Amino acid sequence: MSSLLDTLLHQILLSLPLFSLIAVGWLLVRWRKWPDSVSESLNRLVFNIALPAMLFRLMSNFSKSPPVDARLLIAFFGGCLIVFIIGRLIAAHVFKLDGVAGSVFALGGIFSNNVMIGLPLATVMLGEEAIPAVALVLVFNGLILWTLATVSVEWARHGAFNLKGFGKTAAGVLRNPLIIAILTGTLFSLSGLSLPRMIDDPLTMLGQIAVPLALLTLGMSLAAYKMKEGMKESYAICLLKLIVQPLVVWGLAWLLGLPPLESKVVVLLASMSIGINVYLMSRQFNALTGPTASSMLLSTVFSALTTPLLMLVMNLALKG
Repeated sequence: MSSLLDTLLHQILLSLPLFSLIAVGWLLVRWRKWPDSVSESLNRLVFNIALPAMLFRLMSNFSKSPPVDARLLIAFFGGCLIVFIIGRLIAAHVFKLDGVAGSVFALGGIFSNNVMIGLPLATVMLGEEAIPAVALVLVFNGLILWTLATVSVEWARHGAFNLKGFGKTAAGVLRNPLIIAILTGTLFSLSGLSLPRMIDDPLTMLGQIAVPLALLTLGMSLAAYKMKEGMKESYAICLLKLIVQPLVVWGLAWLLGLPPLESKVVVLLASMSIGINVYLMSRQFNALTGPTASSMLLSTVFSALTTPLLMLVMNLALKG
């Protein structure tokens, strides 16, 4: 029992510095009253420069890394689909939400904050060898999940799917600096060339500030949201996101016989807190905005414990 608690404490201590940076960002806005303009500027720096630089450099060595089992996409996104359906059913039959609000509710149960928390946490808890597997999920994450939610909303509204909406979503994903960095880095790695030092060194330095800056800006962004109405819905979304989704993804990974590293990656990413994209969708469709904002805050706090606990249980199961 003592060794089990020690292992859990070790998992928590690994992730604690990351969540501490989120707390610092939150305090800078709430306590020190830093203006929104600072958060917006740092967000642009993180998403347009620092994180793309880090991802490009890491993926530039992709061809030299052990091959990634692409079945992890089936485990991760298959789990997303199952949990999305569960979420729609809960929204309709438990909370009596309409199709649009139910779609936002269900999206909250599957859309992880994989860039700002998932990527740093995977690097710390699983090592840099996990990055190619994380990158593979990131490439498809926005396109697949945003399309799934859009189809659900359009069907609820009109009983049909608009191909134009899918085209805009796909174009938006391909213009994303993070996706561009992953794809171009992978293509560069296939050339067999190595980055010259005059390029590699600046990319390395940018990559070193990417993770702490991303976490600080996440905390600053969360400070803009307050606990609002619909707390029952918020807690239900958190339960779906932090417990149900990772367990479903883990079950699919086990059924597919995924290797341990890929299994850990998809479960860790599935266990992340709710991404800001869900709140953006709630604003876009003017549905469930309060509960979505609350669930973002709650899931970020709760995941500081639930993710290390899930990783502990998974490590024990894989050893067994």
